[in-house]
Amino acid sequence: MEKNKGKEEIETEKKILSKNEGKEDIDEEKNVIKRNNKKNKILIIAVILIILLGSSALLVISYSNKNNLFNFNKNKEKIELQYTETNDTVEGIYITDVSGIVENVMPSIVAITSKTLVSTGKYGPLYFGQNQYSEGAGSGIIISKSDTELLILTNNHVVEGAEELTVTFINDKSIDATIKGTSERKDIAIISIKLNDLDEDTANAIKIATIGNSDELKVGNGVIAIGNALGYGQSVTTGVVSALHREVTIDDYTNEMIQIDAAINGGNSGGALLNSNGEVVGINSAKYSSSSSSGASVEGMGFAIPITDVEELITDLINGEEEPQGATLGVEGYMIDESYSMVYNIPTGFYISKITNNSAADKAGLSIGNIITKIDGEEVEKFSDLSNVLYEKKVGDTITLTIKYINGKEYLEKDIKVTL
Repeated sequence: MEKNKGKEEIETEKKILSKNEGKEDIDEEKNVIKRNNKKNKILIIAVILIILLGSSALLVISYSNKNNLFNFNKNKEKIELQYTETNDTVEGIYITDVSGIVENVMPSIVAITSKTLVSTGKYGPLYFGQNQYSEGAGSGIIISKSDTELLILTNNHVVEGAEELTVTFINDKSIDATIKGTSERKDIAIISIKLNDLDEDTANAIKIATIGNSDELKVGNGVIAIGNALGYGQSVTTGVVSALHREVTIDDYTNEMIQIDAAINGGNSGGALLNSNGEVVGINSAKYSSSSSSGASVEGMGFAIPITDVEELITDLINGEEEPQGATLGVEGYMIDESYSMVYNIPTGFYISKITNNSAADKAGLSIGNIITKIDGEEVEKFSDLSNVLYEKKVGDTITLTIKYINGKEYLEKDIKVTL
């Protein structure tokens, strides 16, 4: 009995010990978890402290660098705005109100209406072979008068081919006019009106324009343009001289013109370009515009013939003298420009493609294929370099042409004297 009892007691003790050991294991696990949680909290706090300390250090470094930058700039020489003194010798007239000038000049500006006979052709709006009149509008400048005529300056292209011409004055009176003289090359014309056709009111309303000196113009000078824009009657635009000596080609003739940004429209041709004193310094003649809907738009590019360049010619035409035709060389051809020269390895200049029999060129021994590179020692870079010199010459004058001619596979150069 005691042995069995002892055995039972031993088993009971084991169970009790086993329970106690399990309890102790659980308690131990709980303690481990608590310790781990505590370590994690400490670790998180440590990480947060490190981040805060790092940020502070960066701020300190940034502030320090900022101070160093400021100190560096303080050590450098300080840059100041520099003010250039005004040049008191430069004078300018800024056109803001031109009413006084316009009021004074407007009586010398006229509107011109031309009627040109044109054929309708077989498929025209009228019957086969019938003709009709086409009207055009332009402008003119009263520049002089004689004992019998009032003389008006305009563009050649305003009156060219006109069967009828009508001039309308400032008082809206219209009188028929006739062409007295023209220059197709310079695009100017003189038309006249009989003084007997002027009534008293018109004679008192009009005046002769004051002619200025276009050679005195400078880029940036203020200008005024007056003309019969679009045939609506006289209108005024203002602007500045954009450029001088611009080469403009009209009907195969190239002339140097004044470029302006004052608006020029159809009907302005032949009108007056005025300086700030109200003097005529140019004849409004042309404008650039886009040639197609896809082309770049063109704004403010009008052109006027410099009045001083054509003064002598105007005097000749007023007096009924024919325009000097100049001498002729007797050649036809085209210009070789830089791009063409590079592609085909041909010298730049005027390429002769045709020579008239018994002409000055023919007698001097020029040949088809010769390239004129100079005339009287001046480079021929564009057609006007050649044509302008010839225009000033008379029959019998002598010029020196520098030409290049092909010899085998290369071009040689020589000078040729030509009697025009």
